[in-house]
Amino acid sequence: MTGAPHPPKREVFDVPAMTNTDNKGFVRPVERYEVTDHGLYMSRPADHPRFFHLESWLLPDLGLRANIFHFAAGHRDGQRLYLDVGRFGWPDHDGRWHAEDWYLDLVDVPGHPLALVDVDELFEAHTAGLLGTAECEEAVAIATRALIGAAEHGHDVQAWLDAAVGARVFFHDHRAS
Repeated sequence: MTGAPHPPKREVFDVPAMTNTDNKGFVRPVERYEVTDHGLYMSRPADHPRFFHLESWLLPDLGLRANIFHFAAGHRDGQRLYLDVGRFGWPDHDGRWHAEDWYLDLVDVPGHPLALVDVDELFEAHTAGLLGTAECEEAVAIATRALIGAAEHGHDVQAWLDAAVGARVFFHDHRAS
């Protein structure tokens, strides 16, 4: 990591308003939200130079946010899922969901074991006092469960997610028949 560590990224998923507010305060319109027994699905356009659409699942009981970035040609070819580790809460009284990213990420490239990345960011954030020991330990436990779960499912992250929540974790590119 270069530069000073950043605070944990926090986002708001405002289902009634059909918006997603990122950690910098940018509010973006959402095309689709779907609330299920296992989490919140979001689909929205992206104003990013490398990807044009974002699909995300907040999976509170797993401590994960599962993302598919629909990349422009030539960017991250082969990557399917990008899993953020953290605290992803059920809705508040106003129907808003809250996310706090705890630095660790897992990258799914089908046909390969799930890759754990940004361990350095977790350690730097802890050293800087941005994330407590309890949260760091929980982040490692969440990532470990994901790595083991995917491995036990033949490195098929989608199959593990579906089994872990007991339902289909659908995406535009991979829906149940």
